[in-house]
Amino acid sequence: MGSYRQHALDGASAVDLVVALYDGIVRFLHEAMRAVDRGDAEGRRAAVKRALDIIIHLQARLRMDVGGEPAKALGEFYAAIFAQILQASQSASNPRFSHAIDCVKNVREAWRQVARDPGANMGALRLTQSGALVSVEGEGSGSAPAKPVNWTV
Repeated sequence: MGSYRQHALDGASAVDLVVALYDGIVRFLHEAMRAVDRGDAEGRRAAVKRALDIIIHLQARLRMDVGGEPAKALGEFYAAIFAQILQASQSASNPRFSHAIDCVKNVREAWRQVARDPGANMGALRLTQSGALVSVEGEGSGSAPAKPVNWTV
């Protein structure tokens, strides 16, 4: 399966690769939820570790000097979602894992909108002042914002 995934990503854009990383976070959080259902603490911790490793990778690649406010907002999102996932794991709470998945999917959708609109750039990925909504605005696209999700801890 790993070889298939590798070939599927050959030639992918940077944004497509970010979307694939978000897919990985969601996949590992679903694995953690299944482990909670089985009472498998070791499996839960392993799946959570993989999701957190992806988040650490994404945060480490942020370029605050280039990305400005969107990079800062993503950094804050990564810190908050990291904490949420740790709390979900410590309490073995599927509702908390589910909330983290919703938050990740919300931001993933914003990245997908950036990928679909070649005129959009990362400057178009931003948060509202309340910090609860990610939106993507292409030039004159009138894109609708992604659904609101509160990711604060």
